[in-house]
Amino acid sequence: MKTDNKVLACVDRSHFADTVADCAAWAARRLEAPLEFLHVLDRHPEIGSGEDHSGAIGFDAQQALLAELSAKDETRSRDAREAGRLFLNRLRERAIAAGVPEPDVRQRHGNLEETLVEQEEGVRLFVLGRRGESAETTQRDLGRNVERVVRALHKPILAVAEGFREPRRVMFAFDGGIVTRRGVEMLAASPLLRGVPIHLLMSGKESADAPKQLDWARKTLEAAGFEAPATLQPGDAESVIAKAVHEQDIDLLVMGAYTHSPVRSLFLGSKTSDLLRSARVPALLLR
Repeated sequence: MKTDNKVLACVDRSHFADTVADCAAWAARRLEAPLEFLHVLDRHPEIGSGEDHSGAIGFDAQQALLAELSAKDETRSRDAREAGRLFLNRLRERAIAAGVPEPDVRQRHGNLEETLVEQEEGVRLFVLGRRGESAETTQRDLGRNVERVVRALHKPILAVAEGFREPRRVMFAFDGGIVTRRGVEMLAASPLLRGVPIHLLMSGKESADAPKQLDWARKTLEAAGFEAPATLQPGDAESVIAKAVHEQDIDLLVMGAYTHSPVRSLFLGSKTSDLLRSARVPALLLR
């Protein structure tokens, strides 16, 4: 197996990690690729001790306080590393039980986005949760790091919702653009979804060449041995796709992701984020 062609599962210490591990193990088996779990520890965890140091104003007191805080910081860091090691070993055992030979684990201090960009050259597929540790308290339906991380990467990202089952029915939100056309070619050549029906759905504004584009996608997948029914349904893409995912009991959605600039998303919102929220199934995001 090529060590530069791995599936990289990004995990944090939340209950969503098991879902990410199960999805990553499935992908690694399908791709016959090495699997690595990565846990990124924040360089500067925002942890307050709750102690009042406002009276420590003398020079000696300041020196003693700095030494005390430094020792506490080192203890916290050591405890976090040990807890992370145990956490990663548990996920490693889970992946082995799922049939993955010798999954690797890695723990890094740093920024999540920067760390993943550094790792990208050796990665074939990223797997991450749509929600993470912060969602345990904020009840976010989409993690605060998802858009930023996906925008920073150029490899496919499998964004997992809570709970995972091996895909039996896949929907490809095809728009005829260069990203989704490359996605069709990628899936046609990949063992990831081999043997699984891929329903092509094209929606949005009506276009004269849409039938031709959709027919190309269907024929490309069928030539690779896929069952690929195709539907052209004009209308609001988010609503049409989310409804179809629900009605057809889709297990995995394939879609282009964050193709517009961050500035546009700031003022007009992000269709990718909206669809991820409404579809509620794992999504293979194409960049």
